[in-house]
Amino acid sequence: MYTQDLDSALPRIKAHTRAAVHARRASSTLLGLILGASTIALATMAPVVHAADSTGSAVAGSAPAQSAAPHASKPSHGKPKPPAQKETQTAIDDYQAGNYPAALGEFKDAAEKGNRLAEFNYAMMQLNGEGTPVNVPEAERWLKKAAEADMSHAQYAYGRLFDDGVLERLDPGEAHIWYLKAAQQGHVQAQVALATQFMDGRGTKQDFAEAFVWYQKAAKAGDMASQYIVATYYERGGDGVTPNLETARQWYAKAAAQGDPAALISYRALTTKLHPDDPDADKPESN
Repeated sequence: MYTQDLDSALPRIKAHTRAAVHARRASSTLLGLILGASTIALATMAPVVHAADSTGSAVAGSAPAQSAAPHASKPSHGKPKPPAQKETQTAIDDYQAGNYPAALGEFKDAAEKGNRLAEFNYAMMQLNGEGTPVNVPEAERWLKKAAEADMSHAQYAYGRLFDDGVLERLDPGEAHIWYLKAAQQGHVQAQVALATQFMDGRGTKQDFAEAFVWYQKAAKAGDMASQYIVATYYERGGDGVTPNLETARQWYAKAAAQGDPAALISYRALTTKLHPDDPDADKPESN
């Protein structure tokens, strides 16, 4: 368990995390739905999925998938070429041109041939109501197919269906299963969601040490809120984390450099304590 000091800080940490997650989700444009999963063309929430990985683990972040799609036709590491690539690319092109009805049909055709990228995009169009009325059951069906095909972003998005109230039923335990699958593939948002579940004891047994493990992975990948939380662990210690004010200061600096005002306050306080003569105390840099 946390030390007594960290226990007292827990509500503030949770509030900080909730604010970051709320801001991230508020940027979504899902016709009033909470789910913020993005697609190649349906970029309602960063990170986008990288189409070039459509034969293996979906890669979150880096380049938009449409720019990488031409490379998807080349199998890598001996993996078979995914089916219906040409149809999927045509659907992406039509979506980007604003021809949603055509894109919807093309994604469905490619999805029925087993292209997991098309399965994911078709599900998101159903969820967004683009080219069709909103159809959550149909979206759930195809999103599950993409998730079962080991697409990490689909796994994360499918978990969100159970966690955010998009479906009629809430099932944080089911969400936990899919967050874990995506997080193990390096999906940063899934790592944050998983860590928060461990922090809250939602969908799994409360485990602050395990929460730290996943927050740290997300922090190393650049997630601002996770960087702040990891800093608090090092500042106060507990759950297998040895207090280290300098390490805490460095993590606060990373979060502050991304614009986190609370992290900047903590960074300045620790800099004053540890390096009172540092002329750059007000200028944290991520390094």
